[in-house]
Amino acid sequence: MQGSSLAIAISSISFLLTVIWGSPFVQMLRKLNIGKIIRIDVPQSHMAKMNTPTMGGFMFLIPITLLTVILNAVSLFGSRLIGSSILVPLAAMWGFALIGAIDDWEGIRGPRRGLGMRGKTKFLLQCLLALIIAYALKDILLVPHLFWPASVAPINMGWFYLVVAAFLIVAYSNAINLTDGIDGLAGMISIAAFGAYGIIALMQGQVYLGRFCFCIIGALAGFLWFNGKPAALYMGDTGSQALGATLAVVALMTGRWLFLPLIAIIPTAEVLSVMIQVFYFKATGGKRVFKKTPIHHHFEMIGWEEHQIVMRFWLIELIGAMLGISLTFIS
Repeated sequence: MQGSSLAIAISSISFLLTVIWGSPFVQMLRKLNIGKIIRIDVPQSHMAKMNTPTMGGFMFLIPITLLTVILNAVSLFGSRLIGSSILVPLAAMWGFALIGAIDDWEGIRGPRRGLGMRGKTKFLLQCLLALIIAYALKDILLVPHLFWPASVAPINMGWFYLVVAAFLIVAYSNAINLTDGIDGLAGMISIAAFGAYGIIALMQGQVYLGRFCFCIIGALAGFLWFNGKPAALYMGDTGSQALGATLAVVALMTGRWLFLPLIAIIPTAEVLSVMIQVFYFKATGGKRVFKKTPIHHHFEMIGWEEHQIVMRFWLIELIGAMLGISLTFIS
């Protein structure tokens, strides 16, 4: 695949940058007393994680941004390492990171301590930002709207593309956020999903987009150095919302988002478990399908250890990602 060697190199550099500055960053969060407040509705085993530093998404957001900006600066002098189109997913990443950071801060120091930003406020901000990004994808970058499997020419969805694109961005921003409930889970799942779309982008010839995905993978691997059980910090909404929105934007830029629910099968399942639980609870007057949602909490409640859930969910995610890639290019 064109550009794969440099993509791997960028991933390695991103990993090293994240690991090198990770320890000072964790120490800074501890000094600032930016610790997670555990809600009482989670499994009891999570209470031991109280006051673990959060807002750790900045640990991988900053190396990703530095590398992207530096490589874009290099391209101004004649060497095309990263395309300017990467600035759109980078802007989406930081836009949703800002919403997540406000949410995290509200939950730590704000008047809604332990709860975070009001759901309606957060959802409205997400929708507004997602519509702006969808417009940029459609009318500025002119991305292909949708490639049907085995089809060479993209399908033009017209103005309806804005609705679909905004929906996917908001949906997967919240999907990764729901997935971020166990040490290392959201990071490992995101690595697999971005790896799949990095491969798809490289196979399409979107070299710059592929390199951007592998830059994210490297930074997430560095983050997992500190986030594996027992976690030294959590990514918080700062990281999880940013990752989910960026994943959707990357999928939309390839035009191969039809199998995003399969490629991101675990985040999709997390969202569906919450929707099923809420619907069934209201329809039956208080009965539940799962012991607790999102679904990783259900498996905790039936006796699975955290490391078992992470590993098994990651294996399912890998299978989903591989199936998604194969179906994307089926002929």
